[in-house]
Formats: sequence, C-alpha cells, structure tokens
Amino acid sequence: MRKWVEPVIPLLLLLAACNAHAQAGPVFSATGYAADAYGAQENYPLPVPGKARTQKEFVGYYTHFANVRPVDKIAKGTGPTSPLKRADSELPLSYPYDSHIRTIGSYLDRNPVTALLIARDDTILYEHYRYGRKDNDPFMSQSMAKTIVGMLVGIAVFEGAIRSIDDHADAYVPELANTAYGETPIRDLLHMSSGVAYHEDGMPGDDRDKLGRDLLNPKGVGAIAGVKRFNVREREPGTHFNYASAETEVLGLVLSHAVHMSVAQYASERIWQKMGMESNASWGKDPTGQDITYCCVSATLRDWTRLGLMMAHDGMWNGQQVVPRQWLLDATTVSSPTSFLAPGHAKTYMGYGYQVWILPGDRRVFALAGMDGQRIIVDPRSKLVLVQTAVWTNDQDPGMLEVLALWNALVEQYG
Repeated sequence: MRKWVEPVIPLLLLLAACNAHAQAGPVFSATGYAADAYGAQENYPLPVPGKARTQKEFVGYYTHFANVRPVDKIAKGTGPTSPLKRADSELPLSYPYDSHIRTIGSYLDRNPVTALLIARDDTILYEHYRYGRKDNDPFMSQSMAKTIVGMLVGIAVFEGAIRSIDDHADAYVPELANTAYGETPIRDLLHMSSGVAYHEDGMPGDDRDKLGRDLLNPKGVGAIAGVKRFNVREREPGTHFNYASAETEVLGLVLSHAVHMSVAQYASERIWQKMGMESNASWGKDPTGQDITYCCVSATLRDWTRLGLMMAHDGMWNGQQVVPRQWLLDATTVSSPTSFLAPGHAKTYMGYGYQVWILPGDRRVFALAGMDGQRIIVDPRSKLVLVQTAVWTNDQDPGMLEVLALWNALVEQYG
C-alpha cells in the first residue's frame, strides 16, 4: 500500500504564489450575480439572429459583438504597448450604501458586472473579471463610444479638417442640406442641444430604438437616411439639453466626411496607435458601411482604462498629446453653474460637455456612460479612473447608482 507523503513546496515558490495573489489582479471568476439567469449553464450564448436579445444572451453579446454584427477594425499600432504598472496589493475599499457598509467584493456579488478595473495614474489597483470573461475579451461600450467621437472631432478641429464647431453640419455632409440636423451647428450637436425633436429614455419604442433599427438591422436604411427622419426643430439650438443618440450619429457623418476616412480608421490612427493600446478594437457599422457612432466600440478592459487615464492626463499619454489639451478641458467643463448644461440643469444629477457627462462638485470629474451599466469615471486631480462593464437589462434599475457610491468613497479615501 502506497504511503501518502505531503508535498514539500520550496519557500521561494510559496512566497511567489503569495505575492502573485496579493497583487492587483487580474482576477477571474467563472460566475457572477445571477449567473444562471445570464446563461452560465449554456456557456453564455450569443443572440439568435432575427430575434430579440434575451437576458441569457447579454454576456455573450457584449463580449462577442463582432460575431453578431458587422464591425470595422480599430487597429492598434506596431510599436510597444504602453505599460500599466500593478500595485503591490489589491485595493481594499468599503463604502456606505443602502444602510449597509459594502465592499468591492460584495458589489460584484450583488450586481451584474462583467469586469471592473480601478487605476490611479499609471497603476492598476483592482482588476476583476466575472461570468467567465477574460482580460483579452473585447467589451462593447454602448454610448461610451460617444465620448470617443467627441474627442475625434476635437482632433479634426486641431488638424484643420473641421474648420470651426460653429459651422453647420451640412457644410461637411451635403446630403443633410435643408434638414434640421444639417442646419445645426457642430457645437450644439456636441452639447446635444440641437433643438430637434427626439425622445430617448431607454425604453422600447423610443426614438433611439427606431434609429437602432435603421442602423443595426441588416435591412436598415443607414445613418444618413436614419437621421433625416428627425426633421422637426422644437427649440433654438444651444438653449436646451436633450440627450439624443442621433446627434452623435450626425457628428460621425461630419467627421468621416471631413477627414475622408472611416471613423474607425481615424480612431486607429489618431488614438489607438498613438496611445500604444495592447489590442485591436472595433466599431460597429451600419448596412451602408458607415460606423455607428452613437455606440458600439468594443475594446479590452485595460485599453478602456488607458483611454480614461489619457483623459485624466488632459489628453496626454505615451509621451504624446493625443487629444488637444484645451479641447479636453473645454469638453469636460461647464462654463457656468447656471448653464443649461450644468449638473442639476442638464439632468437632475449630471451635467454635459462635448459628448461626455460631468459630475457635480467643486472638482472636475466626468464620466463616459453606456446603457446596461457601461461606465468610465475620471478624476483628473487624483488621476483616479474606474472602468466598469456590465449587463444590466434595464437602465431604470436603481442598482446602477451604486457605482457612484463606490466611486465617491474611492475618491474620498484614495483621491
């Protein structure tokens, strides 16, 4: 009979294992909040073509968007990847929420978050993946893509391809001549203050839903015909904020016409390659070949983090000024606390800049936000960045607000 002998682990290997566990990730989990409801037993399946997406298909859809929809490649550069350091130990954080003291771990256990990364300056403090997602998976952004469009417009202005943001859209897109959106200044499209009648609340049947059918359906009419459907102006431009995905779609048309290339190619050359991103990204495109600029950029979590850190550094990354500094400052600052774009005026809590949300408070803090819980929150003063990808199935879910409580505690304790 063979005698069992306890294996002897060399001390150095044991210490190395302990140190690896103590570092700030990446940490992977095969499960997540309500994993079976999100398709764990079926290995997180993809949507069935021609049918509405079910809850079990959300996880697969958000990380395999390119297998579901046609996309344009956002190519990374051929040079070295810009490095991100790792903290020696994982970030401990607790925060008050819903009459309880919560932790990051309990946040992930109680919410449908697919991945969460917190970084400061150039150092990762926390990096976790759930529902079997990996760090090389691309996470689709929904409306976080809008902020990329806003930055690309700023680059095009700096380069002279767009002469002025006071120009009307039809100066660059003649197909929009004699339409409400065509006669809107680019500045007001950036601020989502065109005054064009458009209703978007994230519920089935709203105008974003109609625009989505024009752009995401293989038989859809595409961006130009899609935005032309909204052709009634209710207010003077530049007087009232109204969140409207169609306005970003018009900006994408202006951009592609002005720079004479696809928005994805422009993003590749002006952002992805300059920043030394570690992975290729992609941008969804409509049936006419136009990139769908109101949404649909897919990128890895660490590359989303690099994007947020570049913004935290006022457009500087990898030794280069990627986005003009003054543009980024203007994009993320409200001119006056009484402006219709200020927090408490644009929305009850948030304000709005150039395709980016502005948080209330004395310090400049802003956020990229997409439906179903996609978030990047940036504090330039402390260089703290939080990146979250998620699969909430309802934008009215009160649990989506908890990340702000987590964020506020993060800035208070580490900012």
